[in-house]
Amino acid sequence: MSTRLATGGRLLNKGKQLNFTFNGKQLTGFEGDTLASALLANDQMMMGRSFKYHRPRGVVASGAEEPNALMNMGKGGKFEPNQRATTTELFDGLTCASQNHWPSLEFDVGAVNNYMTRFFPAGFYYKTFMFPKFAWKHVFEPIVRQSAGLGQVPKDRDVDTYEHFYAYVDIAVIGGGVAGLQAAKAAALSGAKVLLMEQTAHWGGRAATDGGEVDGKPVADYIADLVAELDAMDNVTMRTRMMGSGVYDHGYVLGYERVNDHTPGNDGPRHRLWRIRAKQIVTATGAIERPLSFAGNDIPGVMLAAAIRDYAADYGVSIGDRTVVVTNNDDAYRTAILLKNAGLEVPVILDARAGGGGALAEEARALGIRIENGKGIAKVKGGKRVTSVAICSQAGEGAVLEEIQCDAVAMSGGWSPVVHLWSHCGGKLTWDDAQAHFRPDATRAPTNQDGIGFVVPAGSANGEMDLAAILNDAHDAGKAASKAAGFNATRKAAPKADAQAEAAMEPVWLMPQGAGPKLRIKAWLDFQNDVKVSDVRLAAQEGYESVEHTKRYTTLGMATDQGKLSNINGLATLAGQLNAPIPAVGTTTFRPPYTPISFGAIAGEARDEVFQPLRRTTIHGYHEDVNAFYEPVGQWRRPYTFPRKGESHADAVKREILQTRDSVGLLDASTLGKIIVKGPDAGKFLDMLYTNMMSNLKPGKCRYGLMCSENGFLSDDGVVARIDEDTFLCHTTTGGAERIHGWMEDWLQCEWWDWKVYTANVTEQYAQVAVVGPNARKVIEKLGGDMDVSKEGLAFMEWKDGKIGDFDARAYRISFSGELSYEIAVPASQGRAFWDALMEAGAEFNIMPYGTEALHVMRAEKGFIMIGDETDGTIIPQDLGLNWAISKKKEDFLGKRAQLRSHMADPNRWKLVGLKTVDGSVIPDGSYAIAAGSNANGQRNTQGRVTSTYYSPTLDCGIAMGLVHNGPDRMGEVIEFNKVDGSTVKAEIVNPVFYDMDGEKQNV
Repeated sequence: MSTRLATGGRLLNKGKQLNFTFNGKQLTGFEGDTLASALLANDQMMMGRSFKYHRPRGVVASGAEEPNALMNMGKGGKFEPNQRATTTELFDGLTCASQNHWPSLEFDVGAVNNYMTRFFPAGFYYKTFMFPKFAWKHVFEPIVRQSAGLGQVPKDRDVDTYEHFYAYVDIAVIGGGVAGLQAAKAAALSGAKVLLMEQTAHWGGRAATDGGEVDGKPVADYIADLVAELDAMDNVTMRTRMMGSGVYDHGYVLGYERVNDHTPGNDGPRHRLWRIRAKQIVTATGAIERPLSFAGNDIPGVMLAAAIRDYAADYGVSIGDRTVVVTNNDDAYRTAILLKNAGLEVPVILDARAGGGGALAEEARALGIRIENGKGIAKVKGGKRVTSVAICSQAGEGAVLEEIQCDAVAMSGGWSPVVHLWSHCGGKLTWDDAQAHFRPDATRAPTNQDGIGFVVPAGSANGEMDLAAILNDAHDAGKAASKAAGFNATRKAAPKADAQAEAAMEPVWLMPQGAGPKLRIKAWLDFQNDVKVSDVRLAAQEGYESVEHTKRYTTLGMATDQGKLSNINGLATLAGQLNAPIPAVGTTTFRPPYTPISFGAIAGEARDEVFQPLRRTTIHGYHEDVNAFYEPVGQWRRPYTFPRKGESHADAVKREILQTRDSVGLLDASTLGKIIVKGPDAGKFLDMLYTNMMSNLKPGKCRYGLMCSENGFLSDDGVVARIDEDTFLCHTTTGGAERIHGWMEDWLQCEWWDWKVYTANVTEQYAQVAVVGPNARKVIEKLGGDMDVSKEGLAFMEWKDGKIGDFDARAYRISFSGELSYEIAVPASQGRAFWDALMEAGAEFNIMPYGTEALHVMRAEKGFIMIGDETDGTIIPQDLGLNWAISKKKEDFLGKRAQLRSHMADPNRWKLVGLKTVDGSVIPDGSYAIAAGSNANGQRNTQGRVTSTYYSPTLDCGIAMGLVHNGPDRMGEVIEFNKVDGSTVKAEIVNPVFYDMDGEKQNV
């Protein structure tokens, strides 16, 4: 049975007992325990059930690579499924439950699948659910949905908080084992700013457990001194419980910090997601021990040898009284020696190598441990825990030579460097025949935009497995990173450690070597998903020769551990079946995150009311004071209308329009995009972005422009003002500001990188107010100041800087309503004061604000298009009668060649017209113009559609704009539009300009 030892437990505080609950049972542990070590100390060997066959599963590892011990953690608003017991720190009051069973862990009806394995081979779901076709929806799909998944879905709202943190460092070191610590020290001695992160709660990694000497002192003492030295350095930041989740291009790293998982009652965030920019990244992520594939290697009590060593040394937990060790390398002997010295029985060490081990084997033999070379395990016996093992010759087919009673098996199939982070951003791997693992290929490192490598592997993550070699490699990695980051590397030598000679490991991908079908069908590769050696072999026989295809066909490596234990063994099995070398078969793709991270950490503070942060102009306070009714426009909330008490929204819109047309109105236009484009090549750049010419625009002038995508479709529009010879200010739509700015940067950084152009999105730096209507000029002049806003002083489509009252202002003579209009920009901090001053100055003219709906109606009365209404991603300027805005002087602009395609230049396209109902009603939004006949689907043919439709208070009738087949050639023709109730409404095709066709009002 598994129990707590009297000795060991270097990570425990045995003076502080903790209480926790597992499956409703009250248990105890100590401060420093993981949930896994505490459960094992209470003889809870079985911790879950496998996904496919519901076989009993116990802990197999001691870290993030654990595939079996997954728990439903917590209750209510703190509930979270699929939490690894091996990385969950025990705390007082912890509540957890095992997963994937019913009605209980001990008795699971799903275990019947285990007796039907012949009906569930690899890819059975592809073969089973094909016929009959009708059964998928009503039979198969409900069964699959009911069976899928492991943990339960949370039902209550998450009560914890999460946050994001941004860090900028010279060197980020991922991994706080002895290699990471040494690399961080070497880097820090150069003066570089270093961030060191370790995913566990403790520094030092395996070295402190496995022992050895460094610079004449025990390695544990060396680690303690090294941690203290780094902690005292001002240029070093150290974080435990923080995983390097992913490495991306340009030195971008995601760090995942579990801040309060171990102290859930504390204030502050539960998790913190770090967004890190580093000049250089050192991956000191260690290595993972591989399991061996033999029949029954999944029975609870069969564990990695290093994990058994961890539980004994770090947590003082014995997995069993009698442990059989099976290995193909010398490292597993350390486990046997530790167990023997702890007073536990090791009946035999089964070394698959015919030549046996080295110095460690001699040490074990001197302790009286029996060693059998060239031997392996034919099968492990037991159900919910190990009871015995059957010994066989490794070179044979599994004939049992002897059966040994035991309650634990320590297996070791060699070590695989953790190359995930190295591979995330393009680092390539090379196969190491001596160690039978993939390791980073230094000649094909991830590089930045200048072709310079920015990721340096260190220690066992770089394939070094000996303490002395690990320290030397890590020291060199720290020096290399600091030099690449622009610092002078330290001249100090690496610390000295004694190298212990070990016999060469021998790859063992199946035990015994000639195991037949009956053994292969019980030799497991992926413990969580129940993938066997026989499954991978079958996949190869059925033509799945690509490792990526095999992964999906068998589900190998698709568990929550993402194949950390299974992938290499599965890959080798596939290669063997294909009679191909392992490197030729290749690896599956490593993708971030390294281990699962919480959705809460990804979202950070973006939840509830700040899920999508609301953007408010500096005038927003006024809108709230007068109870404006809002509509969402991008992330902004813009006033739709300003209803007065007892007034409907429709009546409020009508009032605002008539007031603005008759006298004067104010619009908060601060949300319109404002992008500065500056540089010697700014004019050339804008000529490529806009369909019309911008480079010949004179300073002090404005010009309306259209932007198209590469496919020729309208993307955005707005007024461009030339500030000086090298500077333009581009107005965009409210919803397009960030998109267009990003689009500009995309072209500048990726295509026209050598053009001397710089952009800045200054949308929020300015408040902008449209003063609109026949009395607009009078209101502005009443404020005073030195700006001449007369017709002669500021003509239409011009701009001017100056004082309006006490405000520093820039006034643009542009109009989206067809009335005399000034759009005036002031510093954002002066926005509300400027608005209030205008309201006060315009009181005698009955000035009032108007919202976006009044804006939309007035622009439709003038026949002005609206991006998103008249456009839908398939519209080109020619469809909207905007041929005049397409320059014939320019050789090129974005979208020009696309617009020359035959279907774009087709004269039979639907084109923009005005629509006026015969009876004065309003055409329903989204209506289509009905044409004669039906299409191939039996639907009525159409000849156009409405893009915008409103009631016009100015004209006192319904008006609309729409796209109609050959519309401009059909003026005066009456066509029918469908209504929701099935009836139709007749509308006359008219000019889209309904109001002031000659533009006299805007030019006064």
